[in-house]
Amino acid sequence: MISPKVRIFIYILLAVLVFWDIGLSVSTMFFPDFFFKIAHGAPYIDPQGLIKRTGAVWAAFVLLQTIAIFRWEKATWWLVLIAGVRMTELFSDWVYICVAESWTTIGRVTVFTQPPMNLAIGLFLIWAYKKIMKSRGC
Repeated sequence: MISPKVRIFIYILLAVLVFWDIGLSVSTMFFPDFFFKIAHGAPYIDPQGLIKRTGAVWAAFVLLQTIAIFRWEKATWWLVLIAGVRMTELFSDWVYICVAESWTTIGRVTVFTQPPMNLAIGLFLIWAYKKIMKSRGC
């Protein structure tokens, strides 16, 4: 089994991810002007609504991570599912950095650090899942 500290850390990590993705999804879907000002220092121009689409993806992250908070101890596979959710964005943010015309410092730093952070989170959750399953003899 995992230690009580790791168990608590998993709960805290999932809660932080929920709140992070709430902020991203709400800002991009309902306040895209604010999001563009903070991230790009540019006016919001997105005639196809791709930033709002991305916000809807992050809303799905919120839903799945919230369920995981309540289910992962009984259905441990939720940890692997959330690892996969986080890892879906390993390449998208760095592509975004390369193609966006302008960035603020906070926007560039935040987007640049997300792929390694998502990789670390994903690997940690997979490690925790494997450790739990091994302790159950699986």
